[in-house]
Amino acid sequence: MAASELETNETAAENRAIITVLGSDRPGIVASVAGALSERRANILDISQTILQGIFTMTMLIDLGSASFSELKARLEELSESLGVQITMQREEVFKYMYRL
Repeated sequence: MAASELETNETAAENRAIITVLGSDRPGIVASVAGALSERRANILDISQTILQGIFTMTMLIDLGSASFSELKARLEELSESLGVQITMQREEVFKYMYRL
């Protein structure tokens, strides 16, 4: 891999984050999280969700674009309380390091 490709990949990874959502299933979870991202012009790159015996789980890979990581994280924490679900957001490189992906 050329040095310029490596730098591009590293820069892209620095601007991406992983969002996880866990809690009792109810209408509006996906719409609310996606709306918060859209309001801040963050882009969903990949999404996976499942419901297992009434427990909703969702994982998203997002590109922050021009969104502030800390402001978006604070908004998701507010949303977590209002929806009654657990929402976490981590920078992609931290997530990969923690889970050795």
